[in-house]
Amino acid sequence: MSTITDVARVAGVSVATVSRALRGLDRVSPETRQRVLDVAEELHYVASPTATSLASGRTRVVAVVAPFLTRWFFATLVSAIEKELRSRGHHAILFDLEDDTYDQRLPLTQNMLWKRVDGLITLNVPMEPDEVALVDRLGLPLVAIGSSVPGRPCVRIDDRTTMRTAVQHLIDLGHERIGYIGDVPRNVAHVQTPQDRLDAFRATMAAAGLPVVEEWILGSDWTAEAAARDGAGLLRLDPRPTAVVAASDEMAIGVRESARGLGLRVPEDFSVIGIDDYVLSGVLGLTTVRQDVAAQGRAAARLLLAALLEGDEGSDEVVMPTELVVRSSTGPVPA
Repeated sequence: MSTITDVARVAGVSVATVSRALRGLDRVSPETRQRVLDVAEELHYVASPTATSLASGRTRVVAVVAPFLTRWFFATLVSAIEKELRSRGHHAILFDLEDDTYDQRLPLTQNMLWKRVDGLITLNVPMEPDEVALVDRLGLPLVAIGSSVPGRPCVRIDDRTTMRTAVQHLIDLGHERIGYIGDVPRNVAHVQTPQDRLDAFRATMAAAGLPVVEEWILGSDWTAEAAARDGAGLLRLDPRPTAVVAASDEMAIGVRESARGLGLRVPEDFSVIGIDDYVLSGVLGLTTVRQDVAAQGRAAARLLLAALLEGDEGSDEVVMPTELVVRSSTGPVPA
């Protein structure tokens, strides 16, 4: 079996250089790193993760902490993060904090993190003070996506601006009777994004001089199934809204199918817009405000890698752009 010394001899570099190259450290030129990787593959050399961890005090593992892992948004983030980490010789371990109920989550504990990970990325998880204190005590760099953690880097979209774009699109089409779906109880584990979007909906309607009908504000667990069920009740009201803004594309798809099931034509009789640009939104012709979810995951992974490999633990906030994508689910207000 080949050793690290064999790789160094064939590659014409020192053992230390081989070690740095295989660990993805920056003090090796790209050409040298590639040569070392090629030789290691040729000699079938695989570094022992245990030995590397003992020597460096690093596990080369990053905790990815999510309130749900079964939802498209979080799964897309995890995939992008893992790919970016893998490109620099790191890997992700997933901590799904989902509890049995939608409005609670499991806590982050020392047993999850201690001596298991070098840092963590949180996915729209508002951290409790004792959880932040735990991360500080363990000396772990942290990067947040969505819900920010004070003093730590954060990658997010501007949820208020994004919602304002969605509502204004309907107003520009002439709609005045606009409903909303996506309200959640204040104790929900990831409340910040839903609250920001609902607040922006109310503010945009008020700025346009339009009333917000509380009966047209629907709660949801942010799934298409729940939105379809609750949307049917909304669309049976008299009067009913001529358009609905959904705080996510999955909910928008559910509401749209409810409308069609009730014999409403979309968009001739009823318009609906979402937020995200969900994987099926283009196929289904859903108008949405697009956010690049994978790009957020990559950006967060790069920030954490900078902290781990370069000691750059900044507190920058990266606000990613969003854009309106008009498809066939929105149209002028019915005559």
